[in-house]
Amino acid sequence: MRRTETCMSWVVYRMTLPKQAIGGNVVCEQSEWDALELARPGYHVLLHSGLKTEQEAEKLARGTAGDPPPRGSKKVIPPTPAATVSTPLSAPLQ
Repeated sequence: MRRTETCMSWVVYRMTLPKQAIGGNVVCEQSEWDALELARPGYHVLLHSGLKTEQEAEKLARGTAGDPPPRGSKKVIPPTPAATVSTPLSAPLQ
């Protein structure tokens, strides 16, 4: 009989690269994070933990880059001040 293990929790962390360079955000299971933290405590920065789905974790890892653009958010350009100023009628030249 094959045993399947289900992940109960996901985390998002910021990877630290060699020479203390900052890497990208990474998604992994809580158990994987626990192993990373046990191997090198404090080396990587935990951003979010206790996430229920991998999709939620991925969205948080990407930030707003993965969000669809809001509908109907066309940029409205206000009229220029010169277009809104009314000019007085000028007297006929003599």
